[in-house]
Amino acid sequence: MYEDSVGIPATSSDRLDVRTVVAAVQHAVGTPNGILALHEPVFAGNEIAYLEECIKSTFVSSVGKFVDRFEDMLAEFTGARRAIAVVNGTAALHVCFRLAGVEPGDEVISPALTFIATTNAIAYCGATPHFVDSSFATLGMDSQALAARLDAIAQRGAGGTINRETGRRIAAITPMHTFGHPVDMDGITAIARHWDIPIVEDAAESLGSTYRGHAVGSKARLAALSFNGNKIVTTGGGGAILTDDEELGRRAKHITTTAKLPHKWAFVHDEIGFNYRLPNLNAALGCAQLEQIDGFLARKRALASAYGRVFADVPGVHFAREPEGTTSNYWLNAILLDEGHAGLRDDLLAALNAAGFGARPVWTLMHQLPMFAACPRGDLRVAESIERRLINLPSSASLQAHNG
Repeated sequence: MYEDSVGIPATSSDRLDVRTVVAAVQHAVGTPNGILALHEPVFAGNEIAYLEECIKSTFVSSVGKFVDRFEDMLAEFTGARRAIAVVNGTAALHVCFRLAGVEPGDEVISPALTFIATTNAIAYCGATPHFVDSSFATLGMDSQALAARLDAIAQRGAGGTINRETGRRIAAITPMHTFGHPVDMDGITAIARHWDIPIVEDAAESLGSTYRGHAVGSKARLAALSFNGNKIVTTGGGGAILTDDEELGRRAKHITTTAKLPHKWAFVHDEIGFNYRLPNLNAALGCAQLEQIDGFLARKRALASAYGRVFADVPGVHFAREPEGTTSNYWLNAILLDEGHAGLRDDLLAALNAAGFGARPVWTLMHQLPMFAACPRGDLRVAESIERRLINLPSSASLQAHNG
């Protein structure tokens, strides 16, 4: 047990000691001077220089050298054939679903435990999310739950795989790598191939994570990244589409640039497109950030290691570690309380925040939100258990892990 130095009233001996959890966090990252944010960006490279260069060039919107450079850097870092920069991760997902062939009236299989952008992007296509359960090992989509759900409701038809309970086509499966921890992509891919359903990989949180030695999203036909201000690399607001298909990459760039045909002066558009291109100004910030990503990843893994060490000595609490066969970027560090202590989650959140640690719970599950409450879903008992018990801890790359 760690010495109590945070001034929090003791709890009864038959319950998890709130003071012990807060002291463990303090032991890992030190005593806050103010509030330690959950995840804040680090600007320690060429950000100001590149932004100044971009402003002086006057190319601050969707055309400029930094956008092209940012895409090239992303493709090189991830190993993807093409990277197409867009205004945010939700836009990247929206376009991925469109390119995967998701149409109004379809269904898309998605985890119930995800950030709402995954589900909103499905709805933007006029499709219905169909929720499946998560895995304790990855916190993401459970391949066994996916297989069981499809076996229970799916049938092959002339138009593809159909949900026989609703009559809707199942147009895509979208696993999301929660907090940077890669899901069982081999298992999910095998199931998707069996049912002939495309995969759209939601890699918004997992830049820098690897699965079986490959960057997450790099081998996908379609994957989405996010560069929001709270991500490991930020462009302020931004996202990207990754694809291993050159033609899909060309289509992605075309429809995210209002589907405008190249011409010196004429404005001719050959289909409905989107004004989703990442501005050059944001890309300038992203280029400077990507130059530092190796350092960000190293510091975040050191921080995760420190959390893992301190929580190894706290009974009733489990630190969420990277799944076997993967490396996680540990975008957000997380602890899971034992089920018997789930009722203490909010007490712990209050105590951690009162002590200066910006902790938070996981997102409200998608089927618990009013606009998605009527959507089809399988058994979600694991996702519901995770939601009751999970707490995210401060995870910024700027935090200095304590080794004592």
